[in-house]
Amino acid sequence: MKKSKNLSFPIGEYVIPKEITVGHLHAWTAMIEELPAQLEQIVNRLTEDQLHTPYRPGGWTVKELVHHIADSHMNAYIRLKLGMSEDNPTIKPYDQEAWVDMPDSEMPVAVSLAIIRGVHARWAYVLKPFQDWGRTIFHPELKTSMRLDELTGMYAWHGAHHLAHIKGLVEREGW
Repeated sequence: MKKSKNLSFPIGEYVIPKEITVGHLHAWTAMIEELPAQLEQIVNRLTEDQLHTPYRPGGWTVKELVHHIADSHMNAYIRLKLGMSEDNPTIKPYDQEAWVDMPDSEMPVAVSLAIIRGVHARWAYVLKPFQDWGRTIFHPELKTSMRLDELTGMYAWHGAHHLAHIKGLVEREGW
């Protein structure tokens, strides 16, 4: 993934490859598996003031990003398992802005880091032997079905995207 000077999309926007290969799937699974350690390595060095710093003007704070990743990736794991176990299930969308504004976003980041570590361990575990990548989920907001291989790529990108937000802030601030 390429780096960008764009603070909103530092690794670029997610683009579904025209043909998703086994190589993509292995790389995405590795990204999902490795994200918790990468996130912990950078976030655990930050002070409370640094955690309350927005990654860009008008953006979420580092703390909010970490809680958002936990929320988003719990939903992603559930969506994936629904798609693995049911025929084109309709997933439940959620308002991520409203979730970030909820009281649990004030909890210590360690709580969400633990969730991310556990969810990602289970997620990678079910992805490794999986073969039926053409299975789908239905996204009612997008009014379309998404294949599980596309969903996996999108969430691998999502984790890397937010990790890049935090890394970019740390680099810019010289932390």
